[in-house]
Amino acid sequence: MANHLLFIPGPVACAPEVLEAMALPLVDHRGPEFAALLERIVRGLRPIFGTEHDVLLLGSSGSGGLEAAIVNSFSPGDRVLVCPVGVFGRRLAAIATANGLDVDVLDTPLGHAVDPRALAARLADEGTRRYAGILLTHNETSTGVQNDMAALAAAIGAHPATVIVDSVSGLGASEFAMDAWRFDIVVTASQKALAVPPGLAMVAVSPRAFDRMARARAPRFYFDLGKAREFAALGQTPWTPPVSLAFALDVALARYHEAGAAHAFERHARYARAIRAFAQAANVEVFSQPGAHSVTVVAMNVPDGLDAAALRTDLREDHGIVMGGGQAELKGKLLRMGTMGHFSNADVRRGLVALGTVLREHGHAFDYDAALHAAGEELERALTASATR
Repeated sequence: MANHLLFIPGPVACAPEVLEAMALPLVDHRGPEFAALLERIVRGLRPIFGTEHDVLLLGSSGSGGLEAAIVNSFSPGDRVLVCPVGVFGRRLAAIATANGLDVDVLDTPLGHAVDPRALAARLADEGTRRYAGILLTHNETSTGVQNDMAALAAAIGAHPATVIVDSVSGLGASEFAMDAWRFDIVVTASQKALAVPPGLAMVAVSPRAFDRMARARAPRFYFDLGKAREFAALGQTPWTPPVSLAFALDVALARYHEAGAAHAFERHARYARAIRAFAQAANVEVFSQPGAHSVTVVAMNVPDGLDAAALRTDLREDHGIVMGGGQAELKGKLLRMGTMGHFSNADVRRGLVALGTVLREHGHAFDYDAALHAAGEELERALTASATR
C-alpha cells in the first residue's frame, strides 16, 4: 500500500500503538475484561467532553451518534432550531426533518461562524411556540469554520431547549466545557482528533437530557440511549460492540492524557496556523473568516484558473499527499487540509512542500520559498516556546 499522508478531515493517520491494539485477542463483551475496558474509556473521555456525567459508546459513525441524540430527545412535530455553518450542520437539519421534527434554520454565510447576537435575537423572537431543541455545530469541516461555543452558550442562556452539539471534528482538539456551558448532548467520533479508526461514536448526555428522553416519542431501537445507559451501568453495551475499536480507543486515550490536553490543543492550533501562514504567503485565500478559523481543518480557495480535482490527483499520485476537496456548492472550489491524526511538524512541512510544488506546476505564481518559510516559522515558534518553558 502506498505511503500516503492523510490530510483529510477523517479518517486520519493513527499511531502504531493504536493500530496494534486492534490485533489484541477479543474478549467477552459481557465479561469483566470488557467492563473494565469500558470504565477506563469513559473515565478518559469525561474530561475531554468537560462533563462529570454519562458518556455512552455506540458502534456507529458520528452521524449515527447525531441521529441517536435527536431521536432520543424529541417527539414528531417538536420545533427545533438548527444553526448550520456548512454541510454537516445541514445534515443535522436533515436528520431532524427525517424524524418528523419542525425545523427552523438560522442561516450563516459560508466561511463565517454563527453570530451569538443573531442566535440570541432568534431565541428572543421565537414566538409562542417555543423551541424544544437547539442544534449546534462545534467545528465544520466542509468550510474550515469553528464556532465559539462559550459565546453561543451565553447567547442561549437559560432557554429551556435541549441543546445538542455536533463536536465530531472538534472534541479533543480544543477546550470544551459541556457542563459549564450547559449543553445537554454532545457527540463525537473515533476517527477525528482522538485518532482512532472509524466506527465508534461517543455521546455525552446530561441528567436533564435523560429526564426529557422519558417524554420523547420519536421512534428508536438500536440508538436507544436509555437502553445504552442501562447496559453501561453493567459495564456493557446493548448490542455487540466493535471490541477491537474499543481496544484502540483505550490506547489512544492513554496517549492523549499522557501528553496532556494542552499539548493536543497547541499541536492542532500550530498546524492550522502553519497552513494558513503558507496559504497567505502563497497568494491562496483561506475560506474561513478571521475569528472563525478551525484548528482541525483549513479550507483554502482554489486559485483562479486551476482545477481542484487535478491538484488533488497530482498531490496523491506524485507526492503521496491526500487532501480533501469542496463539498456541495463548494465542490471544485476548495482544497481542505486537515490537522488531525498522528502527524509531526515534518509531516506538515512535507504536505505543504507538495502543495507548493503542485501549485507551481499548475501555473500559480507565488514565492515558494517565502511560503514555506512562513509555515516553518509557525511550526518552529511553538517548538521554541515549548523549549523555554
